[in-house]
Amino acid sequence: MSDSQVEEIRNKLNVVDVVGSYIKLTKTGINYRGVCPFHKEKSPSFFVSPTRQMWHCFGCGLGHSIFDFVMKIEGIEFGDALRILAKKAGVELKRENIQLKTERQRLYEICDLSCSFFEKQLEASSIGKEAKEYLLKRGITEESIEKWRLGYSPDTWNSLSDYLVGKGYSRQEIVKAGLAVEKEGKNDSYDRFRGRIIFPIFDANSQVVGFGARVFKALNEKEVAKYINTPQTLLYDKSNILYGLHNAKLSARKNNQIVLTEGYTDTIMCHQAGFENTVATSGTALTQRHLEILKRYTDNLVLAFDMDTAGENATKRGIDLAEEKGFNIKVIETYGAKDPADIILENPLKWQEVIEKTKSIMDYYFDSAFLKNDKTKPEGKKEIAKIILPAIKRLQNKIEQSHWISKLAGKLQTSEDVILQELEKVKVVSVSQYQEQKQVLTEKNNLKEQVPTRKKLLEEKIMTLLAKCPENIDLVEDCHTCLFSENAKQFLENMKKIKNLDLIKSDTESSVESLNINKTFLDVIALKQEVEELENLKEEDKAEILLCLEHLKDLELKNKRESLSKAIRIAEIEDNHKEAEDLIKQFNELGK
Repeated sequence: MSDSQVEEIRNKLNVVDVVGSYIKLTKTGINYRGVCPFHKEKSPSFFVSPTRQMWHCFGCGLGHSIFDFVMKIEGIEFGDALRILAKKAGVELKRENIQLKTERQRLYEICDLSCSFFEKQLEASSIGKEAKEYLLKRGITEESIEKWRLGYSPDTWNSLSDYLVGKGYSRQEIVKAGLAVEKEGKNDSYDRFRGRIIFPIFDANSQVVGFGARVFKALNEKEVAKYINTPQTLLYDKSNILYGLHNAKLSARKNNQIVLTEGYTDTIMCHQAGFENTVATSGTALTQRHLEILKRYTDNLVLAFDMDTAGENATKRGIDLAEEKGFNIKVIETYGAKDPADIILENPLKWQEVIEKTKSIMDYYFDSAFLKNDKTKPEGKKEIAKIILPAIKRLQNKIEQSHWISKLAGKLQTSEDVILQELEKVKVVSVSQYQEQKQVLTEKNNLKEQVPTRKKLLEEKIMTLLAKCPENIDLVEDCHTCLFSENAKQFLENMKKIKNLDLIKSDTESSVESLNINKTFLDVIALKQEVEELENLKEEDKAEILLCLEHLKDLELKNKRESLSKAIRIAEIEDNHKEAEDLIKQFNELGK
């Protein structure tokens, strides 16, 4: 890939638009601010600079370009980020040597080619045409079939695989893409999807990553699963994908709400009827990753699930996790055995009425519990409390808790004190805490890598102050140089060279190049300066620099003493008395 194409993409895209398509940004002065998607924080420390076309988080230290951001948030390599951004920019990438493409790129290509293959079968084959007629009778229009790229897989063993092999892909790659199944004990495979209507599954960037398939005219339909999906692959992870999100993103932001359904057809019909803020969980429960993705667009979720199955299963855990993450959850009024698609087919206006009659999740728990149990009998009251009390316990707001305690006491015809006593006995295990405990070691390691050290924060503070007033470089004496990291040392050298030249504010490329200064590094310092000026951090610069230098010295001294203490303990354990005495002398010298 040529550098010119990378620059073309960079020049055609605005960092605010790219980052803003993933997270909520608020204009703050000349920059934009948001909550960092890469580490947990309460106060936003993530900034985007349109003038420098960069992003940087002052909490975890990550940055810099649009390519870095997409790679990090999507968990992909540079080549994949390049393709995503090229598509956004309308840049056609030059053909590459097929051997140089990454595994992910080749799997994306296999999925897209397969999607085209299935689309053609729906239009061209005789059974495909019957499948299309079935879709039309279900109310899905020609426009929706084209928009969602619906297709048909022939009821043959190797038609898709043979087609892809003819395009230059190996059978092993087709298996890795989840489109073929390897024969046990044999170096051979067969097509996974046969005789089925195909629903391509897209990621948030409109790339085909997998497929859902509904059986159509199977000989032994009772013995065949009605729906099957692509298994876990390098591209497809059902806990990470929400069907229809690529078409729902803009509407979700505009309406500040997302409707969650369970099926592909439900989502397509909702979009077709104008309810474009609809996505599907594709038969799986809400996961932590799903919720992190949804949080980018809204805090308001409407559940169009079969809530009768939500008692103590994965659906309930997903709802609990959403509540813990601060989502406002509403539930669609009971619509019997009908799916959203059936209601819309009958009358789209009726679905509008259904959505307008949503109830809060707490109201749902109340209505459900009292409907299924007799409140006049002690056993019924006990079962009702068993359902509702854990839900009340999870509420963070005490006023809200008090409201539902009062309501439950009234409906059960008992005192609030009794309800409170029973509430005390309820032990609620936090879903998020449980999941965090499972990954505690990984998170600790990530935290060590991401959270800036005190030394780094002090260095950044000094550099920010020097960027504002380069003449203060004289305060940093030669004896201080050893306290700094290599990046900071280079910065100090440059500040000496441009003592009376405000390089940061003039920001001329020629000056940067002539002094061999790391442009990215300077951009971060300049952005930090703007942020601090905006937040009115008015310190006496000289005093602040001197104070930071003192802290750096103290920190260096503390680190040396800790290292010597460890070395002394080791020497004593190993009975190396001579070394221990020498180390103790060094320790005492530091103390002086």
